[in-house]
Amino acid sequence: MKNPFVISDHTALSFSGGSTSGYMLWRVLQANSRDNLYDNLRVLFANTGKEEEATLRFVRDCAAYWEIPIDWVEYRDNEQGYALVTFETASRHGEPFEQLVKKRQYLPNPVTRFCTVELKIRAMHKRLRALGWRDDEGEWDQMVGIRADEQRRVAKIRTRGTSTEGSFETMLMPLADAGVIYQDVDAFWAQQPFKLELARHNGRTYAGNCDLCFLKSTDQRLALIREKPERAVWWVRMEKDGIGKATGDGSRFRIDTPNYAQIAEFAAKQGEIFPFGDPSMECFCGE
Repeated sequence: MKNPFVISDHTALSFSGGSTSGYMLWRVLQANSRDNLYDNLRVLFANTGKEEEATLRFVRDCAAYWEIPIDWVEYRDNEQGYALVTFETASRHGEPFEQLVKKRQYLPNPVTRFCTVELKIRAMHKRLRALGWRDDEGEWDQMVGIRADEQRRVAKIRTRGTSTEGSFETMLMPLADAGVIYQDVDAFWAQQPFKLELARHNGRTYAGNCDLCFLKSTDQRLALIREKPERAVWWVRMEKDGIGKATGDGSRFRIDTPNYAQIAEFAAKQGEIFPFGDPSMECFCGE
């Protein structure tokens, strides 16, 4: 059986900045010669400006400890469509996300999740095209950090076949193919000299990806705001600014849960976490 971490052609590794995708990167580095990595691998991290500082440190540390370059890209509303940044210059106050929302004139929601597509997938694709890679002919493979214990996500990606409509890259899930589960990931990081300094619960990093992503359950967002109240400021402002007001529901991230101002108000109160009870939703930003 072929080692799923061995690359044989142009391969873009989508590094979410989470423990799982970090482990995937390490396995790829172990499975390939430096010449093969230099010729064929591109590691990309797409920063939305709403990642935790711990996530940014983790991406920086992976590159430094493992001596592998990582392209930090951010969405830009201009002809190029993205900008290359570094740990020092990366946005930390939601600037790329806000640029996209102002261009669209409405907020993303569980049905129209354009944030992942535009801020991450397409920003990375534009970077690869600028390097001369072509996706209209399926020239590259794209690795994503989906584990074997995430069967629903695995099935959706296999059914869809590509990252977005109109793209032709070949999607690879080496962790799923290798039977890697979250316990394997946690065991690996327990032995390393550095790690992602965010709490994990049964393979999930609740503060990972965008800090208060609307796909997280209300109880998760409430707990995250109670832990760090300043997390709510940007999300509350985006809903209060009236962006997308003309489209009705476009001024809310979700209409089936309390808005961010209401969640922040609950978070400021004493007592037990209010049992909203809505489940978290799957997002393909990765772990």
